[in-house]
Amino acid sequence: MTISTKSAQFWVVSLAGVLLWTLAGVSPLDAQPSNDTFAAYWHSGQAELTSYSLEQARYGEVHQGHAVTIFVTEDFSRSKHVKLDNPLSAGDDRVPVLKLNLDKKFNTGIYPYSMMTSVFTPVDDATPHALKITTSSQEWCGHTFTQLNRRDEGYHLQEFSYFESEGDLEATFETAMSEDDLWNWIRLRPEALPQGDVKLIPGSMYMRFKHVAWEPQRAKASLTGDDEDPGLMVYHLDYPELRRQLSITFEKDFPHRIEGWQEVYTSGWGRGAKELTTRAQRLERLKLDYWTKNRRVDEDLRQQLRLP
Repeated sequence: MTISTKSAQFWVVSLAGVLLWTLAGVSPLDAQPSNDTFAAYWHSGQAELTSYSLEQARYGEVHQGHAVTIFVTEDFSRSKHVKLDNPLSAGDDRVPVLKLNLDKKFNTGIYPYSMMTSVFTPVDDATPHALKITTSSQEWCGHTFTQLNRRDEGYHLQEFSYFESEGDLEATFETAMSEDDLWNWIRLRPEALPQGDVKLIPGSMYMRFKHVAWEPQRAKASLTGDDEDPGLMVYHLDYPELRRQLSITFEKDFPHRIEGWQEVYTSGWGRGAKELTTRAQRLERLKLDYWTKNRRVDEDLRQQLRLP
């Protein structure tokens, strides 16, 4: 197998992150679970559901809402980039992935937003990038859909939007690490999170809000302990050109569950510049086969998650 220059650079950055983590007093080996421990959590036939209170910055203000992360493993088609119906007969086309569905709901004045990002990351750490990322957004002005597929030549982008300047868009650009993918990396292999100066594709929900060009952006990444809780770690991303920072707080120990996040960005310039902050804080967490909980009697589970 030939390793591309970009892939080699990625692994150099990741190894540097391991070194920084070790120097900080956190052993990467301590962060790695045994195969049995990993399988017991991620291959149990259940998903991990976590609800969050949400303060979402939009239109120059902060709006109240809620968010949910759904993490679950599934068998994925390497060629078609869809969930396999018959994984046992798929042969080499089968690739186990960790899927994240990040769902946000909030109101802006009279009208609501409903957004979801899905990320499909191979569980095998020999594959450094997500195979597929999608984001949809629905609100009363219309809806949009974005899809990134990783191919040999790079990421293939398709975007469908009601905005004239955006829809419909199709492009291919050089494969780079995606910010959306890093959420799954936190769960799978946080000791290999890239640190230092990196190039990242910004989060697709952010791209949806800001309508910026789809291309990797320069960022500085760091991993630190939490100032208030020694059992937590914080992964920081700082995009200087975008004037945006993202911090994701997660458990130091396996399974590295995500406790919350904060996103700060500056809109406008000079005296008119305004700093806005989005925050999400964990409410409740359940682990269950939610796809079988689709009857009226199961609505109590939403109450357990403190969801409307």
